[in-house]
Amino acid sequence: MKKGGKLTLEFQDISKSYPGVLALDKVSLSVNSGEIVGIIGENGAGKSTLMKILGGLIGPSSGQIIVDDIIYKRLTIEQSFGSGIAFVHQELNVFDNLDVAGNILLGREIFSGKLRLLDNVAMQATVNPILKRLGANFVANSLASTLSLAEKQLMEIAKALSMDARLIIMDEPTSSLTASETNILLTIIGELKADGIGVVFISHRLNEIIDCADRVIALRDGQVVGHLAKAEISKESMIQMMVGRKLSAFSSASTTTVGGVMLEVKAIVTHVYPNESVDFNVNSGEIIGIAGLVGSGRSEFVQAIFGIDKKLNGEVFIDGELLKESNSSHSIAKGLYLVPEDRKDCGLILDFAIDENIALPDLKSVSQRGLINLISQQKKAEQQQKNLNIVSPSVATKTVNLSGGNQQKVVLGKWLAMQPKVMIFDEPTRGIDVGSKAEIYQIMRELSEQGVAIIMISSDMEEVITISDRIAVMRKGQISGILNRSEFSEENILTLAVE
Repeated sequence: MKKGGKLTLEFQDISKSYPGVLALDKVSLSVNSGEIVGIIGENGAGKSTLMKILGGLIGPSSGQIIVDDIIYKRLTIEQSFGSGIAFVHQELNVFDNLDVAGNILLGREIFSGKLRLLDNVAMQATVNPILKRLGANFVANSLASTLSLAEKQLMEIAKALSMDARLIIMDEPTSSLTASETNILLTIIGELKADGIGVVFISHRLNEIIDCADRVIALRDGQVVGHLAKAEISKESMIQMMVGRKLSAFSSASTTTVGGVMLEVKAIVTHVYPNESVDFNVNSGEIIGIAGLVGSGRSEFVQAIFGIDKKLNGEVFIDGELLKESNSSHSIAKGLYLVPEDRKDCGLILDFAIDENIALPDLKSVSQRGLINLISQQKKAEQQQKNLNIVSPSVATKTVNLSGGNQQKVVLGKWLAMQPKVMIFDEPTRGIDVGSKAEIYQIMRELSEQGVAIIMISSDMEEVITISDRIAVMRKGQISGILNRSEFSEENILTLAVE
């Protein structure tokens, strides 16, 4: 493996086709050592396909790749890794049964002694300085299964830093990070650049691209549609290149009259904060955002409401009726639905088709005499595909083959095919593009105008401020304050979020 030294990488007329789909169409671009290149594009634009080709996971249908003046028709995984290319994937590759050091040094373990036994002390000594550099609040011998999603994201970043790479590809590396963790990462990216390491930075958070990128390359429908030099980078210019049009500003002002209390929780106590209780309510037709730092107990709170996590105490009322059972099946039967933070592990069965996923929560509606009616299942899914603009050749397409934004729409389609009274969205736009975000915001607003009560958890303060009618801020298992629209500001949210 080459370590240190400069790297030059060039894609020349790279195309990739699948049956019925042209994922990449004659893409040409270059990346050099010591520069940060931002790659932008909507979900489905071809970014992930491009990165898989670079990582050696798949080969192009045509074109060539040039690394350090060596021409390849395709790269193997070994050639990519051996060239000093490291990846931070959006979809985490974590082994929960290993500790942090074992995950970071997987395949590069340190052994000692005549018997070549695993040297855990040496591995931890190698990993802990990297974690400290990232500002992580966990250590090398922490079990991966105990880490939050954000902490696992930091662990993946630490893995890339441990490889002494010449080029690091970061695919949505901040999608699960707090503002402070993001700032630490952007500082580290600047240090990597100063050390002569190239960084390809893929993000839907355009402010981060503005902060760190030396230049920007935009993809749309599998083609390079534009380049921006440092002085040309702005949110407006990037959005227009990505979507081919200007996005109208989303208005967060509700156009419907808020009704009475639809969801009420009394003295809810969760397992993460057993000494704190929460009282909370959401009105019919209202969108209430829940803000707070990672670790504040937001996700655990809504999971206890929905019945995934067992609450230690408290009561939940839907439209004045007490939920007598604390489980997700009972919640669903009463019209309370959850769109989870981790859509791939918790919201979808990826190997199932779109129509199978959409029908899954309500099989009775597409069944006759205990057997699933495949035509009914297909029609139900096609209606949601039309309503939500799910981009796919058909509803028989496996969900794993969809872009992140379209996968999220399938999760929504499951519930919208039923009759929601209360919808909980946990990080609903994590890892999806600005065009899909605007569509999901519009769906949320349309639901509220139909009288659905909506709870939205988001780590993106701009998103919380944009979409919410009220904002509840959580801190250490408690709601530290509730803000009305006239009080919305990042400063007010942070003041309530931190001690």
